Amino acid sequence: MSTTTLEYGDTLAKTAEMEEVGEKMVLNIGPSHPSTHGVLRLVLELDGEVITKVDTDVGYLHRGDEKIAENMNWNQFVPYTDRLDYMAPLANNVAYACAVEKLMGFELPPRAKVTRVICCELARISAHLLGLGAFAMDVGAMTMFLYTFTEREKIYNLIELLTGARFTTSFTRVGGQTRDIPPGFLEGVTEFCAQFPGRLDEFGSMLNRNRIFVDRTKDIGVIPDDVALDYGLTGPNLRGSGNPYDVRRAFPYLGYETYDFEVPVGSTGDCYDRFAVRMEEMRQSILILRQAVAKMPGGAWQIHDPKNVLPAKDKVLTKMEELIHQFLVVTQGPDAPVGEVYFGAENPKGELGFYLNSRGGGVPHRLKIRAPSFCNLSILNHLLPGHTVSDVPAILGSFDFVMGECDR
Repeated sequence: MSTTTLEYGDTLAKTAEMEEVGEKMVLNIGPSHPSTHGVLRLVLELDGEVITKVDTDVGYLHRGDEKIAENMNWNQFVPYTDRLDYMAPLANNVAYACAVEKLMGFELPPRAKVTRVICCELARISAHLLGLGAFAMDVGAMTMFLYTFTEREKIYNLIELLTGARFTTSFTRVGGQTRDIPPGFLEGVTEFCAQFPGRLDEFGSMLNRNRIFVDRTKDIGVIPDDVALDYGLTGPNLRGSGNPYDVRRAFPYLGYETYDFEVPVGSTGDCYDRFAVRMEEMRQSILILRQAVAKMPGGAWQIHDPKNVLPAKDKVLTKMEELIHQFLVVTQGPDAPVGEVYFGAENPKGELGFYLNSRGGGVPHRLKIRAPSFCNLSILNHLLPGHTVSDVPAILGSFDFVMGECDR
């Protein structure tokens, strides 16, 4: 933190601002600060310790992903989705692929759908674990961060077995995945599901009985349901305010309507409720994973469309027709029809949506991303005034945002 005066505007504007606030102080938090979870800058106007005004400054991590997408074919953009919510790259991959498949009119085979559900729920648990650990550390409970990372390491081992990578997976392709489930993966998921609920109980007991954690989160950062809707909040931040909206229930995809799980909601809409919702969501993800493993069907793991999906490598190396298809799919991309679609998925941070506009061919004409972290952070200017400076890390931690998808 620094206590410098405002860094924007010319000298006259700065002078006028200082005269207007009088005895108030302007405090910068970020853009390089542990509690901002990335390059977020908050310019706070303070009356003593109480916040009277907030200016949320984003965009430090902007990379122009949406414009980059217009210069590459549909499959080439998959690695860029890894860099959105980089705590849950598998879920980003799936959301983007589902959007393109909606445009193309593809219907995935059952095995591919169940595989993607497993990917999404593993990613949800992994992202919530990091959010929980960072949130606890923000309010003084550092041990929790080490405990949650121990569990995340087990998930990363499963992700590495499935995709060959631990962090930037790039696993999905339009019409399926890069490869089928490897031997031992489902057994590994089952083993993780067996031991994780006990660890989750331990995490909950450590924080629920921690007087400091409870006092710094209860009745802090309260967001009423109607206000959360007005600002476009989604995911646990919306459900913490009592609204049960979950894309998996409201607009089912990948067969989520066939899974038995509950959508946890809060009652007060404070920092503690947002924490409690994420804790229960991890339990529900375990239920979904168990069902997915039990119902995993055999058969194809990608659609059969030689002109839009890469053929098997052994056939590419032995047959001319498959070699030609490989060349066309790699160089030109899947041939999409003219049209526009929107697809939203329930990601760990909220609703991650992709709007695609196609004029035909293998390259999108326009691609726009509905980043849940960007929408969730829009409420800070309204929410923070009236709180103290010490409440800021707690509120930011309870939002569990990531600047990679916020700035895009």
